[in-house]
Amino acid sequence: MARRGLSMRWVRWVACVAAGGGVFQVSGCDPAVRDTLLAGLQTTTSSLADTLISAFFISLDDESSGTTDGLTTT
Repeated sequence: MARRGLSMRWVRWVACVAAGGGVFQVSGCDPAVRDTLLAGLQTTTSSLADTLISAFFISLDDESSGTTDGLTTT
């Protein structure tokens, strides 16, 4: 049990260091490259969040009514 807690702390620490290092790396590169990279990350994060939220609400609809009414997203 204690070993698992220690390993989780280690994983979190490594993730924080990697994220912090990524920020420093991005800040030192060409502004055009940085803007393109950050725009891509923003689009990806937004799409992922929209997908997860849609899937959550569709799963609620499936459980409550038992039938689907052809929900579509725009």
